[in-house]
Amino acid sequence: MHWACLLLPQLALDGVLRRHPSPHEPLALLTGPAQRRVLHAVNPAAKTLGLRAGMGWAAAQALCSGFTTVEHDPEATERLRRLLAAWAYGFSSQVSTDLPHAVVLEVGGSLKLFGPWPRFEARLREELQALGIRHRITLAPNPQAARLLGNVGDGLALDDDDLVTGLGRIPVDRAGLPSEVATALSRMGLRRLQQVFALPRDGLARRFPRDLLSWLDTVRGLQEAPLRHYRPPDRFDSRIELEHEVESSQALLFPLRRLTADLAAFLAGRDGGVQRFVLRLEHDRRTDTEVVVGLLAPEREASVLFELARGRLEQARVPAPVRGLRLLARELPSFVPARRDLFDLRPQQAVPWLQLRERLRARLGDDAVHGLAVQADHRPEHAWRRLDRDDALTIKPPVSRRVRTSAVSSSVEVITPLPGELDNGIPIPRLRPGWLLSEPHPLPDHGLRLLAGPERIESGWWDDGDARRDYYLIETGTGQRGWAWCPAGTHGPWTLHGWFA
Repeated sequence: MHWACLLLPQLALDGVLRRHPSPHEPLALLTGPAQRRVLHAVNPAAKTLGLRAGMGWAAAQALCSGFTTVEHDPEATERLRRLLAAWAYGFSSQVSTDLPHAVVLEVGGSLKLFGPWPRFEARLREELQALGIRHRITLAPNPQAARLLGNVGDGLALDDDDLVTGLGRIPVDRAGLPSEVATALSRMGLRRLQQVFALPRDGLARRFPRDLLSWLDTVRGLQEAPLRHYRPPDRFDSRIELEHEVESSQALLFPLRRLTADLAAFLAGRDGGVQRFVLRLEHDRRTDTEVVVGLLAPEREASVLFELARGRLEQARVPAPVRGLRLLARELPSFVPARRDLFDLRPQQAVPWLQLRERLRARLGDDAVHGLAVQADHRPEHAWRRLDRDDALTIKPPVSRRVRTSAVSSSVEVITPLPGELDNGIPIPRLRPGWLLSEPHPLPDHGLRLLAGPERIESGWWDDGDARRDYYLIETGTGQRGWAWCPAGTHGPWTLHGWFA
């Protein structure tokens, strides 16, 4: 077996910096009781000011000013580690968070899918960097050995043949042993683990806790220490508390992008999608504002989720300043990626129809984007109907009488062909405008030029909406081309029913 260890040395600080609007400015995490406040962690900009982890709050204030402080939240740090476990679950079914400050996963069964270890390791690093997480990655035959390697370096890898030799070079004071055990071993003159490995077991058992022998056997692969395997939950719930009150929806886009990226990582880990999630805008002394983001089909692409949530958020009415932003997703159906051709000739900037539809619904509202279905009626205003569902119905129009007349003579020829049939070997054209007016309106007849027609439509006698019209393709004096009709058998008055592009 091959176990990878993702050591997370600055996870608490990363959890704050990844949602902070100015992560490159000096920042420190505070912890401890009110009587003795200390710095739990500091970012690189704060280190340049002389601040360091473990420094007292009073000493830090005396040393410098102009740095930001944030309260350390161990629960938030643990939630972030579970999120990373959900992300790692997309690479392996054996993931554990039992070892301190790390996520370990069995990767031996995944190398055939994700490539040899150097390529697999590069992918892990790339995605962790995109999530804003500093890390070390090591590889060993068992998870405890991989975790031990993370204490001394990054990118280290051992196999079964060189496991004991490689672990033996690790200093005792960096082996992660309890402080009293490491101190006692150092006082005995033992500096590296290979010296500890060589000691008689009986002597170690008499002078040290039994846990030491068990730990030594586990890291060398002589015995197994069972770990609890992570299983992703059936819902996603993440929250970001803002540093100050926000009144503009634009200022919420930065934490929104982070939340949707975390949701996408969570969904990728469980190989699922999301069809509905809720944004909760938290206010002081006021009920939370809920913004519902619903999709017609499951999705899990981070950029798509962000754009949809952004469109809904920009439409929402925020009644009070926002103190926190929470994303809650309970409906997590299975996700089936869109089928693509092997040689996809679409331009890179082209957006698939499903994603474009969802963006339009988010920007314009649910009522503004809908489907259309053909109805069995030749009157243009009744020939279609609205579809609120995603499916589309196609109904064949029935046979009806159509009359074609000459624009220069009074001769009339009655024909009854189906759409697309041939008349003397020539297809009968059916010109329809791309823009059909919702309400036809009168059109002045001066300057009009008749380009084609007429096409007579007679229908609607059964619903008291009888229509007898002759339709023409016309051109106005300004060069616009339209679709206009006049009462059957006449040449006016004209009524405009649509425009051609």
